[in-house]
Amino acid sequence: MSNPDNLKYTASHEWVRVDADGSFAVGITDHAQEALGDVVFIELPEVGRRYAQGEACAVIESVKAATDIFMPVSGEVVAVNTALTDTPQDVNGDAYAAWMFRIKPDNAADTATLLDAAGYADVASDH
Repeated sequence: MSNPDNLKYTASHEWVRVDADGSFAVGITDHAQEALGDVVFIELPEVGRRYAQGEACAVIESVKAATDIFMPVSGEVVAVNTALTDTPQDVNGDAYAAWMFRIKPDNAADTATLLDAAGYADVASDH
């Protein structure tokens, strides 16, 4: 399992992609979706809601378990991937293509607190 170098990661298995417009797309890592198994439901955050870094903001359920998704950096949710409410299993098909929500970060420099691909690989191998 490889972790794309163009993304940032959290120790709680979220990925972050900085998009051209300055927003951050957020999803779960391949490691997380593999551990969860077949995803059957995703509760997405509310657009316009602000969250602090590390705050639970969404829920993903699989045939094995339900788990929280945490905000990787503080900010406001500006979009959600509503297609995942109809086809949550898309996360299993390609976890790095299935973004869940986009945020406008309070401070774009907060990505410095996130892991790079190599750092995340070390964390993921410990779990």
